[in-house]
Amino acid sequence: MPALLSVLNEASNPLDQIEELALTKEWMVERDGEDEVNMIIEGGWADLHLCINWHRELEGLHLACTFDLKIPPARREEVSRLTALINEQLYFGHFDVWRGEGVVLFRNGLLLSGGADATCGQCEALIRLALESCERYFPAFQFVIWAGKGAEEALQSSLLETVGEA
Repeated sequence: MPALLSVLNEASNPLDQIEELALTKEWMVERDGEDEVNMIIEGGWADLHLCINWHRELEGLHLACTFDLKIPPARREEVSRLTALINEQLYFGHFDVWRGEGVVLFRNGLLLSGGADATCGQCEALIRLALESCERYFPAFQFVIWAGKGAEEALQSSLLETVGEA
């Protein structure tokens, strides 16, 4: 009987919800084991690569989203300044720079403490926030890396809202 109670008390794996959501949205998804899902989602600027891990011992999901953008060593300090400025604007999640690899990534998490189950809405919001953040700030990273702009100027350029289409 204790084994049955243990199974009943254990939270379901929220990656099942993530995988189901990806299939309904027709996103490329690959389940790399019980605790990891990888997806590629076409963005407006670049393909976005999402890796979502379930940490059973922490009762939490961890999302990391990267895009194809390598930072040349000479621009890494300015990209780090830009990352700090962007993070001041965000309510949830944050950008990081993996200095050794020269990669920018967006990270966020969802805690499900006490055996809570993730809802489809929570999983969708976690992914949507990553996609929206990456899409919004990708041009600022491009301005710093390829146009040689400063962090403040690049951020201001990315925050301009446009109306209509040209």
